[in-house]
Amino acid sequence: MESHNVNNSLNIDMEKDQEKAFDYSKRAQWLRAAVLGANDGLVTTASLMMGVGAIKPDVKTMVLTGFAGLVAGACSMAIGEFVSVYSQYDIEVAQMKRDNGGVIDKEKLPSPIKAATASALAFSIGAIVPLLAAAFVKTYKVRIGVIVAAVTLALVMFGWVGAVLGKAPVVKSSARVLIGGWLAMAVTYGLTKLVGSHGMS
Repeated sequence: MESHNVNNSLNIDMEKDQEKAFDYSKRAQWLRAAVLGANDGLVTTASLMMGVGAIKPDVKTMVLTGFAGLVAGACSMAIGEFVSVYSQYDIEVAQMKRDNGGVIDKEKLPSPIKAATASALAFSIGAIVPLLAAAFVKTYKVRIGVIVAAVTLALVMFGWVGAVLGKAPVVKSSARVLIGGWLAMAVTYGLTKLVGSHGMS
C-alpha cells in the first residue's frame, strides 16, 4: 500500500515537472518571437531613417520617416501574424473535430488577436529606439552618431537575449545580430545616397 502511494506521489511530481517544462518552453518561444520582432522594428526603422538621412539631413524628415516606418511595420507585422495564426487556428479546429467527435477545446487554440497584438507591440518597441535617439539632436552628424550608438547597444542586447532564450552561443549570436543590423543600415544609407545624388537629378 505504501509502495502504491509512493508511486502515485512520484507520478504526480513527474507530471508537474513536465507541465512546468512545457510552460517554460511555450514562454521561451513567445519571448524569442518578441525579441525577433523588436529586432526587426529596430533595424527596419533605423535603416529607413539612415537612408532618408543620407539625402535629407533635417531632423523633422528623419523622425517623420521613422514614425511612418514604425506604423507601417507594426501594421504589417500584425496583419501577417493574424493571417498566419488564423490559418493555424482553422487547422487545429478541424483536427480537434476529427479527433474529438466535433468537440472543440478553445483553451488549447491559438489566439490570432493576441499574436497580432504581441507582434505589433514588439516591432514598435524596437522602432522606438532610433526614433528617440534622433528626436532631440539637431546637429546632423551628431544625430547620425547617436542613432548608430543607440541601435548598436540595442542590437547587442537583443542578440544576447535571443541567444539565451535559444540556448545559442551568446557572443556569436550577438555578433551576427550586430553585424546584420550594421549592414542593413550601411547598405540603405549608401544606396539611397547614390540614388539621391545621381539617379534623381
